[in-house]
Amino acid sequence: MRLRRVGPLTRGDGPPSRGSRIAMAIFIGIILGCVFAFLFPDGLFRSSSPSPSRTQDAAKWSQVNSAPCESLERTNILKSELASLSEKNAELKKQVRELTMKLQLAEQGKDQAQKQFLALGVQHKAGPFGTVRSLRTNPTIIPDESVNPRLAKMLEKVSVQKELIVALANSNVREMVELWFENIKRVGIPNYLVVALDDGMENFCKSKGVPVYRRKPDEGVDSIGRTGGNHAVSGLKFRILREFLQLGYSILLSDVDIIYLQNPFNHLYRDSDVESMSDGHSNMTAYGYDDVFDEPKMGWARYAHTMRIWVYNSGFFYIRPTIPSVELLDRVASRLSREKAWDQQVFNEELFFPSHPGYDGLHASRRTMDMYLFMNSKVLFKTVRKDANLRKLKPVIVHLNYHPDKFRRMKAVVEFYVNGNQNALDPFPDGSE
Repeated sequence: MRLRRVGPLTRGDGPPSRGSRIAMAIFIGIILGCVFAFLFPDGLFRSSSPSPSRTQDAAKWSQVNSAPCESLERTNILKSELASLSEKNAELKKQVRELTMKLQLAEQGKDQAQKQFLALGVQHKAGPFGTVRSLRTNPTIIPDESVNPRLAKMLEKVSVQKELIVALANSNVREMVELWFENIKRVGIPNYLVVALDDGMENFCKSKGVPVYRRKPDEGVDSIGRTGGNHAVSGLKFRILREFLQLGYSILLSDVDIIYLQNPFNHLYRDSDVESMSDGHSNMTAYGYDDVFDEPKMGWARYAHTMRIWVYNSGFFYIRPTIPSVELLDRVASRLSREKAWDQQVFNEELFFPSHPGYDGLHASRRTMDMYLFMNSKVLFKTVRKDANLRKLKPVIVHLNYHPDKFRRMKAVVEFYVNGNQNALDPFPDGSE
């Protein structure tokens, strides 16, 4: 009898085959692997050190949290360093100014002829007889805007060809100042400036559209500017004018008791350090003459010849930015700070006195202005108004320097020369009443 073997799969109650068990184990392993992979992505046994990605994330969070603190601290450090640099910069600027001043003073002590030689460079032989002409026009200084940057910017706008009229004034002379600049405007002079010595004058000029400059507070100067009389205020101009010259500008200094009838810049020679109007009233007194001094006791030598000239007027002069000009201002300002003296007297002494034992004279060139074009009030009232031919002349300016009733005479000059009133000058005496 043949027996038939039945396979295990065909037997419903028999034990599973070996292949079935392997397949089941593989399936269960895959399932468990997926479960463990989902529940324990980093594995069952974690390392004590953090992963690189977590370390980077932590570092980023640390930087983010500490950034505001570090930024604030850095800002404070930069501010501190900036403040320190600003202080050092201000100190360096001060030292530069002081050194520049010392250098200029040292330059002024050198021989002027040597400076001219250095400026001209090549030495020259003397030409034929009658053809030799010496140097009169000193070279101008190099402008230094660091002296006063604010003033430098203003002068760039106001000046014409580096020239301008400058007047110093306080509120005590407001009426004369107004008449002064009204005639300047009428003539059409654009380059003029008022240096206000107090708040009232500064505000007044601004209200009238007049170019005005107010210096930085200086108690030594301002106290005189507010309360000083004519002579005291006049003494300030030599200190104040120095800055204008250092900036490289030629200045026509003007008192305010002056009537302008023409543009003075059209009548200047510009060949000297100082070009000034004269207090003289004739050709002899204005331009110089031989005055004979008689001393009978000397017998044969009784007559001594002297050279005389009437003084320059320190209220109207043109000054170029040269070394001798700056030295002149320094000398006059220095003496006026020590001596109780009239500024015009000191101005002329420093300009004219020659070198002698114990004293070094100023090597400055000078020119006297035409006394009929740049006319003082003595020439006008004593001579011109009484002469039919001279009355026809039209001066450039008239300076009411010889008379105390200045404002009345200023208005009379305008009436005579501007409005054509031929009798306007007649009520006034030659001198003061």
